[in-house]
Amino acid sequence: MIVYFLRHANAGEKRLNPVQDEKRPLDKEGIEQCGYVGRFLNSLDAHVDLILSSPLKRATQTAAMVGNEIDYQQRIEPTPALHPNSDYESFRQLLRKVSGLEAVMVVGHNPNMSKFISLMVTGGLSERAIEMKKGSVARLEMGSKRSVLNWIVTPRLIKSAYASAQVSSRPKTSKK
Repeated sequence: MIVYFLRHANAGEKRLNPVQDEKRPLDKEGIEQCGYVGRFLNSLDAHVDLILSSPLKRATQTAAMVGNEIDYQQRIEPTPALHPNSDYESFRQLLRKVSGLEAVMVVGHNPNMSKFISLMVTGGLSERAIEMKKGSVARLEMGSKRSVLNWIVTPRLIKSAYASAQVSSRPKTSKK
């Protein structure tokens, strides 16, 4: 099964009140990050059978915006297994439930996203092998014996690549 790990995009400053923080939306930069990540995945013809998201607003917004860019038509399923306070065993149980699917996207928070992907690619040996920045997306092939990280990219890298592509595709003007 292919698992796309997506850390929620930028949502500004953390709020002191936990209830208010759970309702914190994406900011302008976060919305832009979702566009870049979604268009990047679309350019790779990435498809997912299911998007699972943390129930927190910034994660569900990220899931919806990226899902829209890749033409995901089903309902995004919120799950406590992707909540910031969730543990690795809850996450593993979630993956077992959906193991019959070809590809899923999980949208959540750090430190969980980095920890979960690290544990998967190191066979449980390290929680700190991978660091996911806000808005980053990673593609992992999950096997019965081991998981392989295919790639991980940040919104900044995608934005830079798009900017470079636009500059190189401009028609050159000749000076006479």
